[in-house]
Amino acid sequence: MDQTLGYLREILSNYSDQHSEGRHLYQKLSEGNYASEGAFVRDLNQKEIHFLNHILPKEINYAKEEQDEKRAFQLNEVYELLF
Repeated sequence: MDQTLGYLREILSNYSDQHSEGRHLYQKLSEGNYASEGAFVRDLNQKEIHFLNHILPKEINYAKEEQDEKRAFQLNEVYELLF
């Protein structure tokens, strides 16, 4: 799994307890054999895209606050692919 997808899986694990969509996406990402974030995004439905559009800005901002620019950049790459 590429590092960007690893970061995405990590943040989705934080949402898997309280959000069924987060749990579903975490499982989809963990069980899928995605070569890149582009391949993962192309496999998403509208509901999944909506969920990621909701959580990714918060997670990108958190990464920036923690001065983890690499994580922020890679999560932003996924966010941009959603559009």
